[in-house]
Amino acid sequence: MKIENILFDVCVIGSGAGAGPVIYELSKAGHKVVVLEKGPWFSTKDFAKDELSATRRSVYTPNLKDERHVIEELDNNGKWIAKSTYETGNDFWNGNCVGGSSNFMSGYFSRLKPTDFKLLSTYGNIEGANIVDWPISYKDLEPYYTKVEKIVGISGKVVKHKFLEPRSTPDFPYPPLQVNHVSHLIDKAASELNIQTIPLPRAILSKQKNDRNACYYSNYCGSYGCASDAKGSSRVSLIREALKTGNCTVITNAKVFKLDTKDKNKVSEAFYYTADGETKKIKAKIFVVAAQAIETSRLLLMSKNKFFPNGLANNNGQVGKNLIFSAGGVGAGDLYYKDFDEETAKKLAQPGVFVNRTIQEFYELEDKNGKKMKGGTVDFLWEHANPVSKAIRQKWDENGNLLTGKKLQNNLQHYFTDLRKLKFEIFVDWLPTDNCFVSLDDKVKDKWGDPVARIRIGYHPHDLEIGNIIAEKSEKILEKLGAKNIYSGISGAPPTNLQAGGCRFGNNPKTSVLDKNCKAHELDNLYVTDGSFMPTGGSVTYTWTIYANSFRVADVIKGKLMNK
Repeated sequence: MKIENILFDVCVIGSGAGAGPVIYELSKAGHKVVVLEKGPWFSTKDFAKDELSATRRSVYTPNLKDERHVIEELDNNGKWIAKSTYETGNDFWNGNCVGGSSNFMSGYFSRLKPTDFKLLSTYGNIEGANIVDWPISYKDLEPYYTKVEKIVGISGKVVKHKFLEPRSTPDFPYPPLQVNHVSHLIDKAASELNIQTIPLPRAILSKQKNDRNACYYSNYCGSYGCASDAKGSSRVSLIREALKTGNCTVITNAKVFKLDTKDKNKVSEAFYYTADGETKKIKAKIFVVAAQAIETSRLLLMSKNKFFPNGLANNNGQVGKNLIFSAGGVGAGDLYYKDFDEETAKKLAQPGVFVNRTIQEFYELEDKNGKKMKGGTVDFLWEHANPVSKAIRQKWDENGNLLTGKKLQNNLQHYFTDLRKLKFEIFVDWLPTDNCFVSLDDKVKDKWGDPVARIRIGYHPHDLEIGNIIAEKSEKILEKLGAKNIYSGISGAPPTNLQAGGCRFGNNPKTSVLDKNCKAHELDNLYVTDGSFMPTGGSVTYTWTIYANSFRVADVIKGKLMNK
């Protein structure tokens, strides 16, 4: 039977963190699941530690000549200027392949706090920000956070601290990963400043789990596919298991361009282009979209018909609105080996093992009037090992002059042998505003002739205020540690790998796209399970929450299919 004549129980569009739990749970429950993935299928053996392919070429993401975005940003005169990412090289793609960007994540996994679910009622309104409380609570999601720990696999150690969220289990199922000696120096420096550091949980296995090997500390993790399957990608931890059931069909190189309805209540078909440019369709009882926030909004906006002239599930005009990223920034300092004794310097130079230290003591702050306000998280890490990128940054002297010959050689030798750069990353809420949203560009098309996503990137000044407060506190830890050349930078530039919103969930159909179970208000069989559902993002990375919520929604869909 031709695949277009099969009525599947569930059609899932995308295969990353938002898709994997649905694919896993429904396949294991005996339902027939088909997955439409726009990219190819890379296996574990395809993931070499090759900096050029992983970070400097479009190997795991589309070529911007074929598939681009249009980005709107404010210029210095307060005017919105639109430029194609093909012009700027500012890539907003994050992994177009089976497993999506979860293949390439660093696996920094932190739960949201109970207050993250009720930001408005806890801290109050901020003028110019579209803050709302979530329609669910931390208590609703807690069992699914725990489920992710076990099934995807999270390594770490629970340490009591001021903002530790309630847990149903005493500790993580896998012990902490190995850490560099610098982690203990960070602990000591922070303690002397009366700041508590805690171990950072990672979605990386410290011990073998079934046919997945433990981490072997390659020194190339973030932005790289995992060669041991230790990293908890959707591909390895969930889809691989779903395939074993015989109930899961994955179609790769399938670019979905339209979801259609035969009436105003249900999606009937998903239309997609094959690698050969043919147009095909899939029928299913239930459709789940998890294409990452920007592309999910784009697909719904493209899926127009007489029942939904503004795009699918968009008769209220909310699809694409309230897009969020993760606000904050980075800082760093240089640790010179000569400033430490020989044994300590040798330990600091040890490659591969992690830093895995985080600070959540700043998760809540006070303003100058003593009013509580939402803060953020600090994660410490070594500068990525990538030698090409590091070398390129050494080709200028302190005055901005290009170095060549012996001067360049000396600079390179100094940077690669005399010091190691310790960094910190700050995560604070990117407040949703009317000036951060996804629409369709009316001129620029992709290689199939479809309109590309046009993304307006407006940020709230409050984001920078909070980020700068935390950066100042974080720099003091590096100073205490003995670092030199310390700096930090907080900006409104979005980290393109941390995107959410665009289809926020809520109880009011006039102001939200999805209900509390991530079903479209206007359709009986359409769900969105990537980060699009999030009305606010919290002050941690999103992936664990996306995984957990997808497991939660999978239970809802299972119940719905059982009742049919």
